[in-house]
Amino acid sequence: QDQLQQKIICPGPVTCLTASPNGLYILAGVAESIYLWEVSNGNLLAILNRHYQDLTCLCFTDDSSHFLSGAKDCLALVWNLYSVLQAEPSQIPDPRHVWSRHSLPITDLCCGFGGPLARAATASLDQTAKLWEISSGELLLSVLFDVGIMAVTLDLSEYHMFCGGMDGSIFQVDLCAWPVQRDRTFQTEQENGKVFKGHRNQVTCLSVSTDGSLLLSGSHDETVRLWDIQSKQCLKTMNHKGPVTNAFIVLAPANMFNPDGKPSVPLPKFSKHLHGTESNDEQGSEGVTLRLGLHQQDSGESYLEKAEKMYAQMYSTREKNLVGDQEHLTIQVSELEEEVSTLRKINKNLFDFSARIITKPAK
Repeated sequence: QDQLQQKIICPGPVTCLTASPNGLYILAGVAESIYLWEVSNGNLLAILNRHYQDLTCLCFTDDSSHFLSGAKDCLALVWNLYSVLQAEPSQIPDPRHVWSRHSLPITDLCCGFGGPLARAATASLDQTAKLWEISSGELLLSVLFDVGIMAVTLDLSEYHMFCGGMDGSIFQVDLCAWPVQRDRTFQTEQENGKVFKGHRNQVTCLSVSTDGSLLLSGSHDETVRLWDIQSKQCLKTMNHKGPVTNAFIVLAPANMFNPDGKPSVPLPKFSKHLHGTESNDEQGSEGVTLRLGLHQQDSGESYLEKAEKMYAQMYSTREKNLVGDQEHLTIQVSELEEEVSTLRKINKNLFDFSARIITKPAK
């Protein structure tokens, strides 16, 4: 039986949740707010309040440098993670981009590869799926469908965009189609070869395998289906006891089938208060403290402060040694100068003696 490793109480009902690919941060959507936690110590680093209605989706870029948020207020926001971490507690960080081209709630987000240079796809109930460029914030493509879009994803090569509709259909959009049009209409009757048909209710999630050959889809019809993208045939159907809300393809961890495999670091409980506002009793003074960003430091010295003090002591000792060496060097120089003056006197006496012998007249 699966054992519960940790139970974490959040400030409210969580509508969306994601982790950064590097495993350092957790994002959660609670009502209209975005909560950002640090995984290693459970500190709540930021609470972002820039949406006007409940969050619906969150996702990170593949390099964990940016994250996107979508909500029922029809807005999709692009955030720079490091700008959020370095903001003062009294400041409200601004998103890098505000995408407001949708007219109904955002239902799903998807990021491609390339970090801050990647492309991102958004889906909405306004029957459109849009493709954006994160670096510039420009709209690259808008595709209009016959039904509202509940899920969107890109394949690894970003040749195709897959969109799940409210009627159970899954649409395959070619991103490299010619001629290039920024506004496109997907006509189901004319593109039967690009529609996956099988679900009887709205599609809630989509995921493509790493080789681009398989598509996984979940639906409110209580099934998860595995599709062959090339033939659009359903290879496998997995039944559940309720609506499927999320499903994705992931590479199996190396120790997945090892019965003794356990997490090496226990997951701490996530704080409900912003980092720096907790009392000193709640934080342990033991161990090394690593802090990213300009946070208030109410507890003991951080690792950087201890390192700075240690370096200061090293430099002061080195300066003392240098002073001592300089005194010793001064004494040596004075001794050498005396020896040089003595040698000069001896050399002068020898010169005078030799000169007198050579210039002495013969008898």
